[in-house]
Amino acid sequence: MRSVVLYTKAGCHLCDVAKRVILDARAEVDFTFSEIDITSDAELFEEHKFDVPVVEVDGRRAFKHRVDARSLLARLRQ
Repeated sequence: MRSVVLYTKAGCHLCDVAKRVILDARAEVDFTFSEIDITSDAELFEEHKFDVPVVEVDGRRAFKHRVDARSLLARLRQ
């Protein structure tokens, strides 16, 4: 099964939009979804502090800042 991970932090409007796009994609393609708050880990925070949201598909970075719905669906259907 495919997996999608969203790296996020509280108060991030783009993160909220990315999450909606991801959850909408679940209506068309089956995959696991997890959300990771970068403020919960100092190393993650340093890695992503200026780049959230970051979205990984199957462990590979797929999007940064904005998630394109069509591109996400295409990746998940590969």
